[in-house]
Amino acid sequence: MNPGISLQDPSTAEIAAVICALDTDVEQGLSASEAARRLAADGPNELRAAPAVPTWQRILAHFQNPLVYLLLAAIGVSLVAWWIEGRVHAPVDSIVIAMVVVVNATLGYLQEAKAQSAVAALARMTAVTSAVMRDGQLHRIPSAQIVRGDLLVLGEGDAVGADARLVQVASLRVQEASLTGESMAVLKDASTLSAPAALGDRLDMVFGGTAIVQGTGRAVVTATGMQSEMGQIAHLLEATEEERTPLQDEVARVGRMLGVAVVVIALVVMATIVLVSGVRGASLITVLLLGVSLAVAAVPEGLPAILSVVLALGVQRMAGRKAIVKDLSSVETLGSASVICSDKTGTLTRSEMTIERVMTASGGARVSGVGYTPQGRVEHEHGDDERALAEMIVVLSGGSLAGNADLRQTDARIWEIQGDPTEAAFLVAERKLGVSARRARRFDRVREIPFTSERKMMSTIEVDHEHGDALVLISKGAPDVLLGRCSRVRSGMDVIAMDDLWRDRILAGVDRLSDAALRTLAVAYRPLKPGEDGGDDAALERDLIFAGTVGIIDPPREEAAVAIREARRAGLRVIMITGDHPRTAARIASDLGIVEPGAQALTGLELDKLDDKGFAQAVRSTSVYARVAPQHKLRIVDALQADGHVVAMTGDGVNDAPALKSADIGVAMGVTGTEVTKQAARMILADDNFATIVDAVREGRVIFDNIRKFLRYLLSSNMGEVLTVFLGVVLAGSIGLADASADAVVLPLLATQILWINLITDSGPALAMGIDPPTHDVMARQPRRLTDRIIDTRMWAEVMIAGVVMASVTLLALDLYLPGGLIEGTRDLDNARTAAFTVLVLAQLFNCFAARSETTSAFEHLFVNPWLWCTVGLSVLLQVAVVHVDFLNIAFGTVALTADQWLTCVALASVVLWESELRKRVLQATRK
Repeated sequence: MNPGISLQDPSTAEIAAVICALDTDVEQGLSASEAARRLAADGPNELRAAPAVPTWQRILAHFQNPLVYLLLAAIGVSLVAWWIEGRVHAPVDSIVIAMVVVVNATLGYLQEAKAQSAVAALARMTAVTSAVMRDGQLHRIPSAQIVRGDLLVLGEGDAVGADARLVQVASLRVQEASLTGESMAVLKDASTLSAPAALGDRLDMVFGGTAIVQGTGRAVVTATGMQSEMGQIAHLLEATEEERTPLQDEVARVGRMLGVAVVVIALVVMATIVLVSGVRGASLITVLLLGVSLAVAAVPEGLPAILSVVLALGVQRMAGRKAIVKDLSSVETLGSASVICSDKTGTLTRSEMTIERVMTASGGARVSGVGYTPQGRVEHEHGDDERALAEMIVVLSGGSLAGNADLRQTDARIWEIQGDPTEAAFLVAERKLGVSARRARRFDRVREIPFTSERKMMSTIEVDHEHGDALVLISKGAPDVLLGRCSRVRSGMDVIAMDDLWRDRILAGVDRLSDAALRTLAVAYRPLKPGEDGGDDAALERDLIFAGTVGIIDPPREEAAVAIREARRAGLRVIMITGDHPRTAARIASDLGIVEPGAQALTGLELDKLDDKGFAQAVRSTSVYARVAPQHKLRIVDALQADGHVVAMTGDGVNDAPALKSADIGVAMGVTGTEVTKQAARMILADDNFATIVDAVREGRVIFDNIRKFLRYLLSSNMGEVLTVFLGVVLAGSIGLADASADAVVLPLLATQILWINLITDSGPALAMGIDPPTHDVMARQPRRLTDRIIDTRMWAEVMIAGVVMASVTLLALDLYLPGGLIEGTRDLDNARTAAFTVLVLAQLFNCFAARSETTSAFEHLFVNPWLWCTVGLSVLLQVAVVHVDFLNIAFGTVALTADQWLTCVALASVVLWESELRKRVLQATRK
């Protein structure tokens, strides 16, 4: 390459200067040896990938959690206590907790690996190659091997492999939506730009990652890899920090809080026992063991694993709906979302250009049906009129003839197009009219006058077999340009002179289509005289007969409109951010229900004029943005987050990637999305369906509700255990416990019994509560605010009240059977302690049903979760076994209970449920 010449902006440089600077040849291209040298010097034409995280680091990351730290500390303390106790039995406590920690990490790692495999599979769906000239020969090579100075040979259907300056073009149209967000294909021109222009207006350039939809061309590669326009966005992506999810922040906060609480609880209880009982010597070991048991009991050791399982099940349900979630906590994040920022093209719209209106001399007609499937009708506003039908045949068949697109049905009965989407729209509308087969038999093309940016029209010359093989010229182009070449107008079966009145009428129709945010194209024609087809192009395209105008739009997805209504009902704000035309963006947003009719879109240029305060205010009030660049999208997301919103950002183009990474959760399109976008996102929609995002919001809300349910249950149950021991020691004299044994320390429950309670009542029922079905109002509530906590003040109050009730009925059982105390009993300590032990187990199982809702009665939807009943039934059977099986009696210090005692235990334990029902009734009455 010529080191003496710089190419700051190839679009404003003359072709000769570009060729000289890149030291290449526009006919022969580079030599193979020179291409190899440049590839070695500059590296492959690829975006810089993030370094792969080693497997050991990915595994270790699942242990980096405050709750896991707490459990690891509990393992250590349990091992120390086991050692002091004499190592008589295996350290069961430590083993069980360690298994919980390992299971939690394994679940998280496996789910992450599964998501990464799915993403990799999507990446392998397409392998990009490019046609280049090397040593004067045409070669098709992997795009990664393209170097600066290569001569790209571009053809219809090709993916552009790198940024390149056009040398020559022939009706070249490029789809640049992945880079600019513009839904319409851009007509390219090799003429040098006179001044620097925005990316979407650099007509003499093509860019890597875009696609050729029509025509041919040649271009000299000016930038590859990270130096390309996509590479510039990748640089922006690298500088964008990935946000932690709200659930990750909440779990970390709960872990820190529980860590402090556990230490305080253990120390307070042990100090109370020492002060009240005055223990010394060996008895201190008993107090230490009890303190360790309480600490372990106060920690919901199953919580990390239960969280992982519940989130993993949610991820699996989302996978069934074509959504690939890359990390577990992202599912819950969607449930917390208050704003969904969405790209338009391909996300909210079908990315299938469709003719919606036809304007002819007899008036207007509507074309029903959307997309490339030719299902629908062409309905004239005046009904079935032969004159109008004749006019529309000329417009739609003429537009189909004056184009090079193809419409075909695949083996899977799916309609696909090849070529320019706008030209394909004519083919689809013509099929709806039912005349495509006749047109195909009637005409054969003789010649084409291609579309250029200067002419803004194209023409074809056809042989009309139904009129003695006469020649006819058919033109299609911008209405104002075509109208200037017309001297007549088609009216029914007649052709009449074009006067000013007719021109004004036609232009008024065009304005109405434009006001409806439709892109307009007109069709005209002229019968040719024998031998006239070889004349000058300008002479041929004159004295035309105006046939009519069509209005084209990329239609919104029907399911997206339904999903947006559901999102608004759930209190979510939907914002459209697109690179498309402001009028088109506003129309689509209105059709989808994002904004009211008449609302205006805010453009990127208008955003650039705002200071930070004005920008923040604009973001609060505006829901449609058009003609925006990647930095605008990123700034909008940041402004929303600064305003306290949890932001979900959807997109498919490279221009969306930085905003997707910065958002609380980025959602990429799996089919139309670029690889950069998929890597930046936390969730990928395999079907590109916006409605799936709202399904994910629903799933996230259900998961959050269930997390609150089992947290309420776990914490209140653990609080019951702690308060039972604490109050049992403090009130030992009042309930007859102090006189029940000669030991210095008489405890209401043994350490082994506390651990048994945790074993059979924590994990199983809590996990079953984590898969509770959704409530009817899950999408009728406002999103939770960032300041809302999983464990809020009301939940703490419920936890304390439930804990006090459980401790009270447990100690009441002790007092009921022990001699002395408030109630005179006749049983020994082992029997009374077994009864109290059983009451606490059953009370926690009753608490399963009470904790499922803050306000709804436990008896509503009582049997909707069979798994909860199964786990409760299993826990009851295990408790019966520990009370009545001999070897378990020895291990846990229990004795058999009579039938009357069992009935009493059930009655006392059920108080937890009745207290909850009474509290809910009072709360409901207060709200009313």
